[in-house]
Amino acid sequence: MCIMKLLYGCGLRVSEVITLKISDIDSGNMRILIRNAKGKKDRIVALPKSLLFSLEQYYKLYQPKTVVFEGQKAQHYSPKSIQVFVKKYAQKAEIQKKVTPHMLRHSYATHQLENGVSIQYIQAALGHKNITTTELYNHVANSSNKIKINPLDHL
Repeated sequence: MCIMKLLYGCGLRVSEVITLKISDIDSGNMRILIRNAKGKKDRIVALPKSLLFSLEQYYKLYQPKTVVFEGQKAQHYSPKSIQVFVKKYAQKAEIQKKVTPHMLRHSYATHQLENGVSIQYIQAALGHKNITTTELYNHVANSSNKIKINPLDHL
């Protein structure tokens, strides 16, 4: 479940989730460092309180050494295993539509806009180089630039 919370609650790409290191989680400052993301750039995303709690529970249970989500045979999970995982949970929730990990990233951006978060904040969180990429979410959401509330904390 932590994987899905990272995908949705932080707007991460699958590649960013599977390479996330324990040392990249800064619980003191409630943020996560995303290293070498698309475009070979680093960025920082906010760490929702509910996700921190889930990550702490996950860590206690699985005790990973370097990356947060270690694979059984590989250093980390494969993208395919995350795709299967997300599909399984969508079916369990009786969602009829095809659900992909990247859709959770899109939902993050859309819900942030609906909560009034600025397009520039979302652009930085998603790691978009060009604002026009982020502005594609405007067609779905009505933003009024209120306060910054992470959508994961509403669950």
